[in-house]
Amino acid sequence: MAQKKGEGQKIVCENRKARHDYHFEEFFEAGLVLTGSEVKSLRDGKAQLRDCYARIVNGELFLINAHISPYEKSSYFGHEATRTRKLLFHKQQILKLIGKIEQRGYTLVPTKIYFVRGIAKVELGLAKGKKAYDKRRKIREEELRREAERAIKKYK
Repeated sequence: MAQKKGEGQKIVCENRKARHDYHFEEFFEAGLVLTGSEVKSLRDGKAQLRDCYARIVNGELFLINAHISPYEKSSYFGHEATRTRKLLFHKQQILKLIGKIEQRGYTLVPTKIYFVRGIAKVELGLAKGKKAYDKRRKIREEELRREAERAIKKYK
């Protein structure tokens, strides 16, 4: 089941692996164009953002490879689980993103899907991929921090 966070915001799913794989510059909120069975599945918390990304095609923003499981109780009018979904974004913001993505080598990575006052939203992060040595350094720092906490706890 999806969990609640804050006032009027219900988080459906998060892409935790993205924090490990990318450096994020800024975040944007976009609406999703969904069918009825997709909304029902999202309300049940049946979605994954593991291998998905956002792409700009002909001046429009699309969410590609996001997995929203078919709703069990829908009839044969269900939906395809990994179909390409359109994102609702202002034209000026899209133009700004096009410049950043093409010139600086950034990508748009969805970090979470949530509901705000009953409307499905997706949070997109403008990100640059981490190198392997960055990932190893971060893991090493986490291990050192944990060891230090254990040592402090042991001597208290």
